[in-house]
Amino acid sequence: MKTIKITDITLKKLSEDREVSLLFREKSAIANCADALGVNAIELPAVKNLREDTIIYKTIAQNVQKAVLSVPVGFNKEDVESVWECIKDAKMPRLQVELPVSTIQMEYTYHVKQAVMLEKIAELVTEAKKYCDDVEFSALDATRADEDFLVAAVKEAEKCGAGIVTICDDAGVSTPEDIADIVEKIKASVNIPVYVQVSDRINMGVASAFSAISKGADGIKCAMAGKDVLLTGEISDAISICGTQIDAEINLDTTKIHASIDDMLSNINHESYENEKTVSDRKKILLDSDSTIAQVSQAAEVLGYELSDTDIGNVYKALIGVCEKKGAVGSKEFEALIASSAMQAPSTYHFETYTTTSSNVTSSMSQVTLKVDDEIIFGVANGDGPIDSAFRAIEQCVGHHYELDDFQVQSVTEGKEALGSALVRLRNNGKLYSGNGTSTDIVAASIRAYINALNKIVFEEA
Repeated sequence: MKTIKITDITLKKLSEDREVSLLFREKSAIANCADALGVNAIELPAVKNLREDTIIYKTIAQNVQKAVLSVPVGFNKEDVESVWECIKDAKMPRLQVELPVSTIQMEYTYHVKQAVMLEKIAELVTEAKKYCDDVEFSALDATRADEDFLVAAVKEAEKCGAGIVTICDDAGVSTPEDIADIVEKIKASVNIPVYVQVSDRINMGVASAFSAISKGADGIKCAMAGKDVLLTGEISDAISICGTQIDAEINLDTTKIHASIDDMLSNINHESYENEKTVSDRKKILLDSDSTIAQVSQAAEVLGYELSDTDIGNVYKALIGVCEKKGAVGSKEFEALIASSAMQAPSTYHFETYTTTSSNVTSSMSQVTLKVDDEIIFGVANGDGPIDSAFRAIEQCVGHHYELDDFQVQSVTEGKEALGSALVRLRNNGKLYSGNGTSTDIVAASIRAYINALNKIVFEEA
């Protein structure tokens, strides 16, 4: 029975489908999920922001243990080396040459004729081969190409060193019979593995994949999520049930495939589908040890903070220290650095004690004790949960309500006695003030974070 290679293109598809890019952690989670399921290769989107993508792809390359990691080299020979730098540390790196072979795509997108495209295929495959032994040629829009030119293109790629060719149905209007005919012709033309990337635009993705396999296709490209794409769960189920009919099998972990994909998708922030520019800018924040003070200042402005030069300097120092250990930080980590490093105000209000009662049948009640100079003040309030009631009790202590712009909690360490970190953002007169707090008691950590932000407001007003 023939084992069909599975290539995961989830990151590529979601990158194309979304107006706003995935978060750093979301990209890593998708790659890790695909690797755990046992896919043979994982494709990354084309490099758009070299500095940012280099950081992300190098991190993914270190984490992916079993799968080949593939990335497109772009259209220019000069870009191949920089793309290679992104994944050269992967256990099994692959460079991918993606070029259109249909007349409409060649002439209207790239403005070249067939002869020039053949030269470009040869140029890029040859250049990629200098850096990586594993090179793939993907014939984009192959189902609308002139068949003689398609054959010439894959032959040229093989001659120049490509070890795999992929036939892509980007238009998504080909029938399973059409796909089978193309695969059969390409298999007869080259001596290297032939993969197919079918579309599910007309709900024939699985049928097209089966037709391609029956004509000798060596690999299938699919995604765990995305529009008009062959889904990993569907092709896995189909081959598990009907694979004997086409004498084919796959090596995916079919016992946990649906649960793993559902768990992975649940951790993707669906706000990424929003088109608001502010959301987009927040998600693009990625700072590392090479970031400049100007970039740090700009990132703080995107998050809504107006920081002094001194505060920017303190945040920058803290960022460099973290990046030496972690590599890079995103928007949430950067905001935590602002909370802990910017405008370290004297403590007007000192947190003393708190008591809270909570249940699922009544509202929560909290008492918070604060110290101001030598005076002890108390606040008691009801709320929706212990943290909400504690924040209301603090407001009763100080006699003022502040708009809670954001509240986040996360675990800093592991285990039952994990240290929790809380981040609070308060808005006062249009300005944001953030505070953070840590404790093994998450309510106490939240109260400390609120008091930290409150002291910044009081200090600036004074």
